Amino acid sequence: MNAQRIDCFGALASPWTFMGHDRLRAMAGQAGVEVRFCPVDLLAVFGETGGLPLGKRPPARRAYRMQELKRWRARLDLPLVLEPAHFPVDETEAALLTITARLDGADSLDLAGRFMRAVWVEERNISDAATIDAIVTEAGLDPSRLRDKMAAGEAQAVRAQETAEAIERGVFGAPTYFFDDQMLWGQDRLEFLERMLAGK
Repeated sequence: MNAQRIDCFGALASPWTFMGHDRLRAMAGQAGVEVRFCPVDLLAVFGETGGLPLGKRPPARRAYRMQELKRWRARLDLPLVLEPAHFPVDETEAALLTITARLDGADSLDLAGRFMRAVWVEERNISDAATIDAIVTEAGLDPSRLRDKMAAGEAQAVRAQETAEAIERGVFGAPTYFFDDQMLWGQDRLEFLERMLAGK
């Protein structure tokens, strides 16, 4: 394990990943620790670990999820749309561009946050190419450059490898954080991560 890095296995269309994203960045920045954000194929993770996409979960679980979203939206004072216009959404291309940005040395954490905010606050469609390019441009990046690099296939290979890594390390949902030898599932575990970063 790398004690100087937080690994975050998340999903751009996950409200929980979004809720934790800015707090994760802030606490990592304060501690001087790198974050490797891996937007994995969550359906593949579910397929290996017994999870179900939202639409296939029992009504009781969907109802409780909605209660939790309302609680955390109020707790964090986030302008979260509970049922956004474009959800579920295919995040594949956005995830690949996020990985490409990381490989290119750009601020992929900022880009990932913008994609998540686009879904959960702005109700934009992150499976639409023009919308994706607009978000990339808003992040101060060149969508044509990233798309050219993405076409080489490295990001696809990295996403597949990081999805396999997530499964091997015991990930079953998003977000899951790793620091030192500890695994923490869910943005509601960030308090524990903060304590770990402080050496407590």
